[in-house]
Amino acid sequence: MSTSATNTKIIYPELSYKITGILFATHNELGQYAREKQYGDLLEKKFKEINLPYKRELSISDSGNILDFLIDNKIILEIKTVRIITKDNYRQIQNYLQATSIKLGLLVNFKSKYLKPIRIIRIDS
Repeated sequence: MSTSATNTKIIYPELSYKITGILFATHNELGQYAREKQYGDLLEKKFKEINLPYKRELSISDSGNILDFLIDNKIILEIKTVRIITKDNYRQIQNYLQATSIKLGLLVNFKSKYLKPIRIIRIDS
């Protein structure tokens, strides 16, 4: 099993677009200088408003790793408030995907001036 951040295949397009819209609305509302918990709380509120099924701060393995959101049991959403996204951030999502049957992870850095959610897809080999 491998993962790829460059794969262009759209998985769960309607759900992905809905989440992306919420991410942009959250970034527009809070700006780029809020704390990760504030973004998470606002995302949770917006998910509830549109009845989007989600789980927050979910432990996925015995390693103690906790992902930020699992949306509709299909998409992992990991939020960051860091200066730059690092290889470790990518690896974190890749590890979550490998530890589950989930095929798509979204990594978003709210600290960026321009929000660019990163799609990471698990490719079964």
